[in-house]
Amino acid sequence: MDKVSAGKREELERTALRPLVRTGKGYWLVVGVLLLVFLWGLYAYVTQLRNGLVVTGMRDRISWGLYITLFVFFIGISHAGTLISAILRVVKAQWRTPVTRMAEFITVVALSVGALMPIIDMGHPDRVFNLVLHGRWQSPLVWDILAITTYLTGSIIYLYLPLIPDLALSRDRLGQGEAPGWKRRFYQIAAVGWHGTPVQQKYLRIAMGFMMVLIIPVAVSVHTVVSWIFAMTLRDAWNSTVFGPYFVAGAIYSGVAALILLMALLRKAFHLGAYITDKHFINLGYILGGFTLIMLYFNLQEYIVTGYKMAGEAPFHFLQIFAGQFAPVFWFYILAGIVLPGLIILVPWTRTFAGVLVAAFLALAGMWVERWIIVVAGLRVPLMPYEPSQYAPTWVEWSIMAGAFAMFGLVIAFFVKLVPVVSVWEVGEQYEEKAEKQEELARPPLAPGIPVAAGAILHLPERQPDS
Repeated sequence: MDKVSAGKREELERTALRPLVRTGKGYWLVVGVLLLVFLWGLYAYVTQLRNGLVVTGMRDRISWGLYITLFVFFIGISHAGTLISAILRVVKAQWRTPVTRMAEFITVVALSVGALMPIIDMGHPDRVFNLVLHGRWQSPLVWDILAITTYLTGSIIYLYLPLIPDLALSRDRLGQGEAPGWKRRFYQIAAVGWHGTPVQQKYLRIAMGFMMVLIIPVAVSVHTVVSWIFAMTLRDAWNSTVFGPYFVAGAIYSGVAALILLMALLRKAFHLGAYITDKHFINLGYILGGFTLIMLYFNLQEYIVTGYKMAGEAPFHFLQIFAGQFAPVFWFYILAGIVLPGLIILVPWTRTFAGVLVAAFLALAGMWVERWIIVVAGLRVPLMPYEPSQYAPTWVEWSIMAGAFAMFGLVIAFFVKLVPVVSVWEVGEQYEEKAEKQEELARPPLAPGIPVAAGAILHLPERQPDS
């Protein structure tokens, strides 16, 4: 490694390790606000636990509401991490290295928060054990438990493996005066004796290669199974055969948007502009823009096929989302959540850092609205000739939702103070590769017309005469 790449590596290590030992007032202020919101959400949940689901707006006709909307939303944005990271690693995209760690963070945290939502929706949390012990294997709910548990386990492993070299770096660099004793013990245990030997590097790459190939079909299957919870229920509005790929595409779309927003926040908070550049946001913006076309295609497919036949309760459902009480949020989802982000990415003078952030925010808000429409508007369609029911979340539900987002932020805040948010060893390897390429280019070329073998002979030392 030359002096330039060595200097870059040292600066990278200082920048990545600085948040682990230094904590500003702004960090504690953010954590304090998030903690207050989380405690308020916890109070709302205790209220629900004490009084029952009657404190919510859910009733027998609309039995799913804000909680299941959040469940699908959080499981969706979890695809930003493992799936996007695995695909970028498989195709060996060189710009991926500062991005993958944050993407993998999102997966584990979003899955953990999202998995709590059905438990909250059940009313009594002990009922989940009945579902596990006595659930029917024919039920998509049981499939969902298995899929999410498998995905969470695989995502934790996939997050941990690339962390090992950086945990060892933290173990070696953070001394007694810089990190508390519990944190140094954590690094000592979590680094599992890593010293960067060739054998260790070989087996780490094998394990990462195995996991990145395995996690892609697992991630796709998870949101497919989530969609089957709706598509396999006897509801006219959910009677669709494209819900599987539609949900997967929507998950990646919202996941990329969440990743863009989190990257921007962490880049600003920890001064990572030298490593997370505007180029990374533009590249993720291209992915976001590509999925706007996919989402438009699936929406066109869904509504044209169903609307052409207009069978069963389809006229009622179409009226309520196109021109009825769900029309404002539906058209916000289509126009502001899909069309506008696509136009922002398409036009060169709006395809900037700020433009990508706006597109990501609109996409994320639009996909939350889309989940709301699927859950609430779908359940509102009458199964029998009775007046359609109405649903409005109560303060308990809104408070629990705020607490869920606060919990998401708190776990992310804890992570960024425990491990580096940028993969130091992977970015460092890129510096070394670039330095080696520059050295090769700097070597004087051989004379034209001289073969490589001949050139090698010309540089052999002269033979000494026999004595």
